[in-house]
Amino acid sequence: MSTSSGPRRPDVTTVELVGGVEALRLELHEHDERWADAYQEHRTRIRDALAAADVRIEHIGSTAVPGLAAKPVVDVVLVVEDVTAEEDYLDALLAAGYELRVREPGHRLVRTPARDVHVHVYGRGDPAVDEYLLLRDHLRSDARDRALYESTKRALLTRRWDDMNAYADAKTAVIEEIKARARARSGR
Repeated sequence: MSTSSGPRRPDVTTVELVGGVEALRLELHEHDERWADAYQEHRTRIRDALAAADVRIEHIGSTAVPGLAAKPVVDVVLVVEDVTAEEDYLDALLAAGYELRVREPGHRLVRTPARDVHVHVYGRGDPAVDEYLLLRDHLRSDARDRALYESTKRALLTRRWDDMNAYADAKTAVIEEIKARARARSGR
């Protein structure tokens, strides 16, 4: 395992979607308490697979917010020492039943074959992790922004989406608006 503060090698410079763009059908489900159980199950699976590594694992995304409707896909963030050192974590995650879906600068995504759990892998210190947690924690505590986010998702789902990434990009403006309020509220 790496103990240096920087990446061991240059990161990828492009986005690789393993398997290419996938057609999808999106639908929101009312919040389901079983999502927290699924997160705990996968947290344990990841921790067991990476037992020798110093990692951080958090439940993120809409399924981590009680009271928020969501796609039934549990999002997990996994923080490793060095995302470029795939030999430290990727083979172990693949052996634990995950499949590589995305390799892009600073980020890897593995998921279950059923596509119901996405594990976002980042290197230690990546600001994206703090951004995920800022949004999650704010939505957990702010009913007005939780309702705004849900209504935005519902409105977007009236459109056809050929790619999950395009749907995610369409939510960016409202997410940034909510995170700005979260920062102001927390004094960041």
